[in-house]
Amino acid sequence: MATAATPAPTKIRGVQPLRAGTGHSFFWRRLHSLSGIVPIGAFLIEHIVSNYETWNGPAAYAKQVVFLNGLPLVRVLEWAFIFIPLAFHALYGIFIAIRGRSNVDVYPWAGNFGYLMQRITGIIALAYIIQHVWRQRFAGVSLPECPGMAFAKVQHELHNPWMLAIYVIAMIATCWHFAYGIWLFAAKWGITPGDKARKRFGYVCTAGGTALCLMGLLSIYAVVWKYPNHPENALPNVEQHCPAALPAPSPAP
Repeated sequence: MATAATPAPTKIRGVQPLRAGTGHSFFWRRLHSLSGIVPIGAFLIEHIVSNYETWNGPAAYAKQVVFLNGLPLVRVLEWAFIFIPLAFHALYGIFIAIRGRSNVDVYPWAGNFGYLMQRITGIIALAYIIQHVWRQRFAGVSLPECPGMAFAKVQHELHNPWMLAIYVIAMIATCWHFAYGIWLFAAKWGITPGDKARKRFGYVCTAGGTALCLMGLLSIYAVVWKYPNHPENALPNVEQHCPAALPAPSPAP
């Protein structure tokens, strides 16, 4: 008597949260997870802390820009520890998002919401970073050559209310992405075994992400409202290669 053939297992695309995959997928996912902490996460913390100098005024912020651009091999560091790791993390993150599945509509659990929000905030952060790096690092006044205009350059950009809204949304999304990414990193790498440890560490990540976000939002507030009328060049007595003036701010729509 013939027996029914065993059906072939259905191949499910994507990887469930907290699973690292197998084979090459395991290696690339671990590298993707690690790159989000070091060096990208470390740079995010440094960037927000440095930008918080805007709270102390245009001159303090300009001096911080001078300090950062005076680091040894700063351009090598910039590409090796910021641009290249960021490009890998972003591109592989897009690959994961495309192959993954969101089932939050079927299983509305916290982990599924976290999985979905991590993808959404990652896309928001990537879109913001691309325009931010282009506009602040490569377009217009060169801040490495003219650090005294760093504060004014950001202020001119935030004069447009649409750009201000983009900065605020991106700051919240980026900090959420980083905080939840730390939580995922600890869970995937076995640092927080068990539900109780993960729950407690979740509070730590929430507090850290909230603190970073508040610092970032206060920096934006300082640029837009705390120092509204100041000279474009905050370091007039320092030798720089600056234009006579910044371009006029973008008009509000």
